[in-house]
Formats: sequence, C-alpha cells, structure tokens
Amino acid sequence: MEYHTHSEGETEALGETLAKRLQPGTVIAFTGDLGAGKTAFTRGLARGLGVTERVTSPTFTIVNEYEGGRLPLFHFDMYRLASSEELFDVGWEDYLHRGGICAVEWSENIADALEGAVSIDIRRGPKDNDRTITIEGGPSL
Repeated sequence: MEYHTHSEGETEALGETLAKRLQPGTVIAFTGDLGAGKTAFTRGLARGLGVTERVTSPTFTIVNEYEGGRLPLFHFDMYRLASSEELFDVGWEDYLHRGGICAVEWSENIADALEGAVSIDIRRGPKDNDRTITIEGGPSL
C-alpha cells in the first residue's frame, strides 16, 4: 500500500497506526534516503507500542533498545555494516528471539538476512515535508 504524508507528525502517526497491528517478532526493513523519515516513522512505532522513552537514531550505536511498551522495540541502523555476515557481531539472532519489533534502517545493506520482513520505503515528495511511504508485507492499515 502507498501512503502520502505531509509532515513529520503525519509520518509518525502512520508508524503509530502500524505498530498497533504488529505481532511479536516482526522485522521491519526500512529503505529511503538520508533524512527521508525512517527515524520519524520509528518514533511513531514506539508511540504505538506504548514506549515513552525518547527515540533517537542509532547511527553510532547500531541498535537502540526501548522496553516498557506492549512489545520491546529494537531500532537498528545498518548504515555502517558492509554485509549481513556482520549481523552476528551485533547479536542479531538474539534480538530476533526476544519477541519484540526489529526496525531496521538501511536494510538494503543486509537485505539477504531480512527475508519475510515488512518492507517500508520512504521517499521525499515534491514539497519539503511530503513523503511517499510504501508498505509491503505488513498488516492492513
């Protein structure tokens, strides 16, 4: 399905709506340019899961963990990984078995390890805050 948002708040709201329908163990594979809104969408996911902590990009830590909601949220940034083989170094399999939601930015760097993931592509629109968000493989909104 394709969605259009016109502000960061609308992008977050779409993430919040999706989060309420996600099941334990769901992996979300984000694609999109730098600054397209992947972290904003993830903030919405966190809110929809009941996470009250401030959600930030895990650019330098590779993964941020948020617990305390309906399900834990593991927010990954794979920008610095060269291949899926490096996933073992960050404990990827352990995260998969913890029954939370794994939201993966820059998923194209490890695409071969994300079979069956919900795919979310975020692209800039004609105006500064416009976004086209394509969601494939997830629950209906």
